[in-house]
Amino acid sequence: MSAQYYLRLEQGTDDHPSAQVLEAIARALRLDPASTDHLYHLAHSALPEFGSQADGEIDESVRWLLESWTTTPAIVHNRHLDVLASNSSARALSAEFAEGTNLLITLLLSPAQREFYENWEGIAEGAIAFFRALVGPDTDDPRLQHIVDELSGTSELFRRVWARGDVRFASAGIHRIRHPAIGALELHHQNLVLTGGRRQSLFIYHAAPGSPSQRSLALLSTGMS
Repeated sequence: MSAQYYLRLEQGTDDHPSAQVLEAIARALRLDPASTDHLYHLAHSALPEFGSQADGEIDESVRWLLESWTTTPAIVHNRHLDVLASNSSARALSAEFAEGTNLLITLLLSPAQREFYENWEGIAEGAIAFFRALVGPDTDDPRLQHIVDELSGTSELFRRVWARGDVRFASAGIHRIRHPAIGALELHHQNLVLTGGRRQSLFIYHAAPGSPSQRSLALLSTGMS
């Protein structure tokens, strides 16, 4: 691949690079799997479009599923990290998980979230990279621009991490939480993509069986704490 061709790619004058070219770029830049996937996602402009209406519609059966998990905090969010639905267990865990909340904005701007997460900065950096991975090539999306503009003007951490271009697909991990009523929790989390072409994800918190965190979640969810 010539330097002139790579320059055209950077300038956006060649927006249909071949798979071989993308593979060569990923190899030369030593991209990890998530960043490589993001590169391919950005390069192919024929990806399906997803309107804001589809982003906000939740299947009724998904809502039933959420509410059936009485001691498992669960949230459905869209590609902008807007909470589309949450169950009572999630809302008991944090008021920031209420429907209509943007998870990234509240994580970065709410003082309560800094106290809620033990490793707040690391979680925030991961959330920014996850947000970039979710929105992909939709750089002209008005909702995306609104979130980026708001956080660029209010969060130094967002400006720094967004400028780095980090990409991360956060599918699983552990969050250590300091809940104001029930104390310390160690919760595993899973982020599962929902089918149906709406670019929605199901985020779940759960504790190890028999652990103090599992017992605390049960107490919190039943209002006994």
